[in-house]
Amino acid sequence: MQELTTLEVFNEVINGEKTTIVKFYTTWCPDCTRMNMFIEPIIKEHADKDWYQLNKDNIEDVAMKYDVMGIPSLLVFKNGEKIGHLHSANAKTPEEVREFLSQF
Repeated sequence: MQELTTLEVFNEVINGEKTTIVKFYTTWCPDCTRMNMFIEPIIKEHADKDWYQLNKDNIEDVAMKYDVMGIPSLLVFKNGEKIGHLHSANAKTPEEVREFLSQF
């Protein structure tokens, strides 16, 4: 997953026509570490989507704008619009993540 490090790059990737998933995380988050242990096969299953990650501590304005209150969170964008949000409370298992992504 490519790291998004600036607001400008974030805005560029979410404004595409292709479905884009951004994983919000932090380095100190145990649930983020847990998600990292199971996310790779899910990314491969959804290779038709663009995947990125964003450290919430580095670009806090983006997290606030899109109501990222817990981490990890997966946000789905298309044409610049947020069309899905999997909050951390519902992103603890591969099954929960797969069920959420089946909508897109």
